[in-house]
Amino acid sequence: MSKTNHFGLDFETFATLIDNLHDEIIIYDNNYRMLYVNKACERHYGFTQQELIDMPFWDVVRKHKAWDRPMLPLIYEKKCPAKQMQQTYLGLQVLTIATPFFDDKQDVQYVMLNIRDNYHDKMIPRAEDLVTEEPQSSKAHPEYLIYRSAGMEKAISDAQKVANVNAPCLLLGESGCGKSLLAKYVHANSNRVDKPFVTVNCAAIPHELFESELFGHVEGAFSGATKTRGGLFAKAKGGTLFLDEISELPLPMQAKLLYAVQELEYRPVGSSETVKADVRILAASNRNLNLMVESGAFRQDLYFRLNVFDITIPPLRERPEDLVPLIHLFFNRYGKLHGKGKRLASGVRKLLSQYTWPGNVRELAHLIERLVVTVEDEIISVDHLPASIYETQGNPAALVMASDNLDEALEAVERQLIIDSFKAYGTSRKVATALNISQSRASRLIRKYFPATKL
Repeated sequence: MSKTNHFGLDFETFATLIDNLHDEIIIYDNNYRMLYVNKACERHYGFTQQELIDMPFWDVVRKHKAWDRPMLPLIYEKKCPAKQMQQTYLGLQVLTIATPFFDDKQDVQYVMLNIRDNYHDKMIPRAEDLVTEEPQSSKAHPEYLIYRSAGMEKAISDAQKVANVNAPCLLLGESGCGKSLLAKYVHANSNRVDKPFVTVNCAAIPHELFESELFGHVEGAFSGATKTRGGLFAKAKGGTLFLDEISELPLPMQAKLLYAVQELEYRPVGSSETVKADVRILAASNRNLNLMVESGAFRQDLYFRLNVFDITIPPLRERPEDLVPLIHLFFNRYGKLHGKGKRLASGVRKLLSQYTWPGNVRELAHLIERLVVTVEDEIISVDHLPASIYETQGNPAALVMASDNLDEALEAVERQLIIDSFKAYGTSRKVATALNISQSRASRLIRKYFPATKL
């Protein structure tokens, strides 16, 4: 390939170098069309480079909320460089520097945005220095709820509709899918936002202490009650009481909770006086409460009282559009927490997208933190993934299809074969026989993929 006139590099090499800059580079034409963005965009927004190029500007800003306070219209109008701090979709604070380029008539032909993680340049004026009135921005997206799927869009929309309603709401979904985060979102968007948000894990409180924990007790109500103590209802006064894992509530307590929810009052243990319950009740369950009602494990009247409104959060396997943004969110979060920057090798994302994620978003978060902490290399390859990811792929062909790199694909198949064989046979001699390789090679591979094994 020929060299360019200005650089001793061919164009492909030059583009590769730009792609690997730490700073994000975006180039727009004079009509809001994105002509180019380098790969640094992936850690800011969760979109791939290919997904962003040619995406309409107002879709990026309004639909996907990639960043707040868009400044491109200002650059077209003022025709001069400007900068400002912005927050990205994944919650990062970045400095955006916009530079216009002009044609022969001094009209804006292109605008280049340079987006960096730290502010350090004092020579370029801020965008607010060019205007007399601060532009109105849309409401910030909550950094702890990251989604792009239609299923999560509906859940968030439903949450917004019921946020200011005082009636109970039931949040349903598998374990780890984000019910507690959605409960916090409902509270944050309600007229009770300035009051407490109190979480009750119904599975963690001993049955014999449940009534006292919820409603409190008076002095002398039982052995050890040396003074009057308010319960969680009192602690949440004026705010929101979130009953997580409501399906684990013992039947005797279900009747007492029903009275409190229905009459909005309760009686502390040992007291003859009732107390007004000024709380909004949110409840969550990862079990099928309908089936529990049919079997007698959950009171039907309490179920209907809690289920005035219900919101279902789909599992992660049913919203694949959310996987990539969540991966980058957790890489940013745990990379900052542990002081380690990591990124995925080609093919790893494909393999993760084929996994069923039985533990949902919680499992994904734990996996990313584990990889950030334990992997020494900057690039996380297929080989670094735990065996549980491979075991759900079904066959070695799936591992090959998941990778764009031949060496990575071959190593992934080798790893899976060794893992399966060693689990099945237990010794290097039997593994060698099963795979038709020498015992010394089998021993070396077993030590590679089972480093703690003593042969």
